[in-house]
Amino acid sequence: MKKVLALTMAALMAAALFAGCAPAGSTGGNAGNTEFVIGMSGPLTGGAAVYGVAVKNAAQMAVDEINAAGGLNGVNFKLVATDDQHDATKVATNYANLMNQGMQVSLGTVTTAPGLEFKTLAKEDNVFFLTPSASGDEIPEFDNGFQMCFADGNQGGVAADYVNNAGLTKIGVFYKSDDSYSNGIYKQFKENLDADIEVVETSFTEATSTDFATQISQLKECPFIFMPIYYQPAAVFMEQAKNEIPAGVTYYGCDGFDGLAGQLDLTTIPQEVSMLSHFDATATEGKAAEFVKKYTEKFGTDTLNQFGASAYDCVYAIYGAMKELIEEGKTVTPETAASDLCDMLKAKFTGGYTVAEGATGTNIKWNADGTVAKGAVKYNLK
Repeated sequence: MKKVLALTMAALMAAALFAGCAPAGSTGGNAGNTEFVIGMSGPLTGGAAVYGVAVKNAAQMAVDEINAAGGLNGVNFKLVATDDQHDATKVATNYANLMNQGMQVSLGTVTTAPGLEFKTLAKEDNVFFLTPSASGDEIPEFDNGFQMCFADGNQGGVAADYVNNAGLTKIGVFYKSDDSYSNGIYKQFKENLDADIEVVETSFTEATSTDFATQISQLKECPFIFMPIYYQPAAVFMEQAKNEIPAGVTYYGCDGFDGLAGQLDLTTIPQEVSMLSHFDATATEGKAAEFVKKYTEKFGTDTLNQFGASAYDCVYAIYGAMKELIEEGKTVTPETAASDLCDMLKAKFTGGYTVAEGATGTNIKWNADGTVAKGAVKYNLK
């Protein structure tokens, strides 16, 4: 009898142990949810933290506002944020942690390199994600992935359109040749740039990112310099070039320039510093102005950037889509399987769903390939 009892207890313990180990593709991770759980992975520490912290802050602000207004049919949302330090090798652990905490829908990742890992994991489990800022062209490769930011290719094409219509005959380019973000944008830029515009092309790598004397010398005669790079090397370049490149020159970047003002005192830079953006931090009216006011009152200005504004719009876009699904008679509860919710959201986002006004644009829609369709602005940082 003791032996039988011992074997029975062992079997029960084993069953309990394996019941908590959901295999890839399982949709039962959120079965015990009492709130709608939105998960995200981003650099909350490290060199890219200005982006991740902005996304976490703004997403939480949106969640708090939605909950204060009664949630979705009386049910609150919960944001679970994990730190990947802009390191793709940390994403698998973060993803498993998010699933264990009941992630039902996601903001994906903040930056592209980790996002390439996240998208594969999310595809296996059919988890819907709408990233605010992972701009790589391959991020929305699968049908469950969507972007609120412009894809790299979009940024390159829109930047080229601006240059084509700016009356320029000669421009400079300064990009990072061993970086997928920089290469992706520049590739599309070149493909869309008018052939009669002369281009002085310069580049650097991670190993040569501290001394730009050679590139500065090559770019001196260019009235406009396109810089599809992140803010850290941009700050180094601008500091080294401020007395070498004429004051009338325009530096023009993409969303990687966000955070530049926190890295460098732009008042010491004589050249114009501008960027392609879908967010105007100086807006005086509309949703952008409302967002700036609320964000700075809660978090100050150090992490005010388009990454955060985009995350704010992501949360409201997800909330709005789920609200419409319920109004259409669909069953959407905290216990709805992530995969089932994903299928409903995929159909919604590719079926003409529109966000009338957000902090990052108006009449925001999504293309069948997961990329966003909205207008861009040239935003002057200085």
